[in-house]
Amino acid sequence: MKYALLIGDGMADWPVAALENRTPLEYARTPNMDRVAKKGTIGLVATVPQGMPPGSDVANLSLLGYDPMTYYSGRAPIEAASMGVALAANDTAFRCNLVTIENETMVDYSAGHITTAEAHLIVKELQKHCSTETVRFFPGVSYRHLTVIAAFPEGLVTTPPHDISGKPIHSYLPQGEAAGDLLRLMQKAHEVLSVLEVNKRRRDEGKKTATDIWLWGQGRAVSLPSMAQRYGITGSVISAVDLVRGLGILAGLQVRLVDGATGYLGTNYAGKVAAAREALEEQDMVYVHIEAPDETGHEGVLEKKIQAIEEFDAHIVGEMLRYQEERGDLRILVTPDHATPLAIRTHSDEAIPFALCGPGIAAGNYASYCEVSAQGSPPINGPELFDRFIKRSW
Repeated sequence: MKYALLIGDGMADWPVAALENRTPLEYARTPNMDRVAKKGTIGLVATVPQGMPPGSDVANLSLLGYDPMTYYSGRAPIEAASMGVALAANDTAFRCNLVTIENETMVDYSAGHITTAEAHLIVKELQKHCSTETVRFFPGVSYRHLTVIAAFPEGLVTTPPHDISGKPIHSYLPQGEAAGDLLRLMQKAHEVLSVLEVNKRRRDEGKKTATDIWLWGQGRAVSLPSMAQRYGITGSVISAVDLVRGLGILAGLQVRLVDGATGYLGTNYAGKVAAAREALEEQDMVYVHIEAPDETGHEGVLEKKIQAIEEFDAHIVGEMLRYQEERGDLRILVTPDHATPLAIRTHSDEAIPFALCGPGIAAGNYASYCEVSAQGSPPINGPELFDRFIKRSW
């Protein structure tokens, strides 16, 4: 058996008045996800354990079959694994967003989706002017980077910047032991960024600038038992973001890089499908992650979120269904990792709909795939969904 997990990050949502109280997933044209539902079955999955933050880190860890209550230590250490940043036992890794803050308000958690090339110039300057014997900066993709601080005390409370879009930042600044050190570092970075040529060019072009860094998602190094150890399978992850790539590395999976994978609308879908097909020719499983529905949910733009869902359906789910027909031995699972409701522009923790089809999965005669279609199903947790998808019939 071969297995394909197709993740539309943040795809689930709440009813929207402008859509006659339908969700974007319910409203969008999704013939391929509907086909998965018709060929197989649907249900609800709870990817976020009660009391844990509904982040993509927790949710994707859960969907890969790992109990976050056991294995989660923070987002940044997972991204460090993807970036090849080795963490010493006393290192704390922080996600370092390049953000736009104006009038003490979080205007944009992504600095206008700054390009990777521009961001690398900025991180190079941060490393030059803000690093010390204990503080280091590492470049990532677009606005997503890493700061590592040695011997940083535990107990700090931080907030993801995408949780506070459009809000004053004062109440969400780091709190706890050594918070002052972090705030001083962020202030120094602000001073460095304020005079950079790359920001001047963006300003002249009418684009948002990277005015500040925002440090969050901290944690110490993490390790996971591999998929080979747990299930005796091999596999790959395909994603534009370091978080999912890092989870793949920690799970002993191969990371397949795709040129032009941006984590946004219009990403290189064809390249991702080609990489997924190649993975399944060589290995047992592939985990294909699409970031755009989540990003557009954080932006709060209805039309863009619908576009992201429809692109995922047409270019990922549709193509993988065609590959399933070619092979005959492929199971497909389609799911968000969590909801990113437009109404709040951040993640929520309710159970989300999944659909799956393939050998050993009986057809349940479902007409469509969306939140409403899955209502009434008793939610199962993410690790159980993965376990059943890999090991059992439905």
